[in-house]
Amino acid sequence: MTGAGTNTYLLGREAVAVLDPGPAIDSHIEAILEAAAGRIRWIVCTHTHRDHSPAWQALAEASGAEVWGALPEDNIAQDESFRPDIALQHDLALETHEFTLRALHTPGHVANHYCFLLEEERLLFAGDHIMNGSTVVIIPPSGDMQAYIHSLQRLLDYPIDCIAPGHGDTMDDAGAIVAGLVRHRLMREEKVVSGLLSTGRCTVRELVTVVYDDVHSGLHKIASLSLTAHLIKLHRERRAVLYKEDDTWELRGE
Repeated sequence: MTGAGTNTYLLGREAVAVLDPGPAIDSHIEAILEAAAGRIRWIVCTHTHRDHSPAWQALAEASGAEVWGALPEDNIAQDESFRPDIALQHDLALETHEFTLRALHTPGHVANHYCFLLEEERLLFAGDHIMNGSTVVIIPPSGDMQAYIHSLQRLLDYPIDCIAPGHGDTMDDAGAIVAGLVRHRLMREEKVVSGLLSTGRCTVRELVTVVYDDVHSGLHKIASLSLTAHLIKLHRERRAVLYKEDDTWELRGE
């Protein structure tokens, strides 16, 4: 699901911050330590899914680095070993004489997700908030579509030129990419609404074939997770009704 794997970024020359140390794979950890050559001072995690943070522990033990991150609110596919020295909060900055790395709280993919803005470069390290080549799967209950869209819109307020994702290559024209993702999610939401109108009361399994008719059927199981997140958003906005006795959904009447 993550293509070539998770991107780990090393920032700084004299003192290095390791951003998203990645999975606890020995060869990967050794490659980071070799590249940093004894200069690791900080370890920074966008979130604690198991493909992003678990190498923190071996790196911290080897370097004595200070660990920055936010604890998860659930245990679904999370790195339960994670123990940050510095608990993230929105707008907290890691400031060195070489660079400033600002934490931006971006819940949606998961509640404890943070992007990081390298201010001198106007470069956003996006973790799993934005990927290159695919949209992010939002998995309730930790994933929240309403929070995800709001978090994307929040990024438009910051001076960002480029995006360095957790998966895939870096992307230019950040503003257009973020605005395009917001449009895409809202357009998909409209397909959810029109799908409910056309099908009437139905299950997620029935609705996914209508709402994601542009996606290969082999991906409908994954798509149903984001579809559920859209439905939860509509439910919160009192636009859809969930019937718990049979897990069916219906558009709320006027």
